[in-house]
Amino acid sequence: MSDAWRRIFLTIEYDGTRYAGWQRQLNAPSVQGEIEKVLYTVEKRYVPVYGASRTDAGVHALGQVAHFDTRGRIPVNKYPFVFNSMMPEDISVRLAREVPPAQHARFSARGKTYTFRIDNRRHACALKRRFYAHVPLPLNESSMRQAAQALLGTHDFAAFASAESKAKTTVRTLKQLDVQRQGEDIILTVTGNAFLYNMVRIMAGSLIYVGLGRMDTGDILRALEEKNRLLLGPTADACGLELTRVYYEDLA
Repeated sequence: MSDAWRRIFLTIEYDGTRYAGWQRQLNAPSVQGEIEKVLYTVEKRYVPVYGASRTDAGVHALGQVAHFDTRGRIPVNKYPFVFNSMMPEDISVRLAREVPPAQHARFSARGKTYTFRIDNRRHACALKRRFYAHVPLPLNESSMRQAAQALLGTHDFAAFASAESKAKTTVRTLKQLDVQRQGEDIILTVTGNAFLYNMVRIMAGSLIYVGLGRMDTGDILRALEEKNRLLLGPTADACGLELTRVYYEDLA
C-alpha cells in the first residue's frame, strides 16, 4: 500500500428497478451498498462511498457520480474493470478519474440534468415498462411545454418538494425544462443547479396533468406563488426518471 491518499471519482449507470435507491439500506439492496461491497473485497476494509444524488427506489442513472478515498495502487483507468467484474449486471462503472482531495461528489456539484420518459400510448409497451412511466390517455405536449416555461429561472420551489424534504432552502434555479414528443413517447429534460426531494417527479406529474387538461399554466404559477403542494399534480412514477448528468462547473 502507498502512503498517499487518492480520491477517485466514478461515473456510474444503473437500472434502479430492483434497488431501494442509491443510499445503503440495512434490509434492502442499494446501489451504494453494491459498490461498497466491491471496495470491501478489494481494500479488505470498509470504504465509504459518497454519491452526488440520493436517487429514490426505482430511479435509474446514466451519469451518477460518486467518490471514495484509497491508498491502493490500482491504476485509476482499471477501476471500471475491477468494479464491473464483481457487481450485478444492472450496475456499471463507466469511468473513473482521480481528482483533487477537496473535490466532493455531492458538495462540489454545480448542477444536474434529469430525464423523465413517458410512454404515451393506449397500451403500455412491454419493453419500456422498466424505464418509462405509462400514461394511456393522449397528452398535449404543446400545453406541457408552455407550462414548463413558467418554471424556468430562480423560484421558491416549496410547492414542488415532498413533505419528507429536509432542505435548508427551497429556492432553486432551473436552466432547462424541455418537453419533446418522439413518436408515442414524451421526453422531459430538466437541468438545474440543485433539486429538492421528489422535485422532478412532482414536476413531471404536474406537467402530465397539464397535458391531460386537468391543470394549466395558471395553476402552476399559483402553486409556485402560494407554495402549496396540494395545488399540483401527483408525484410521477419513479421508473420514468433517470439521473442523466452531474456538472462540476458552473452552468452557463
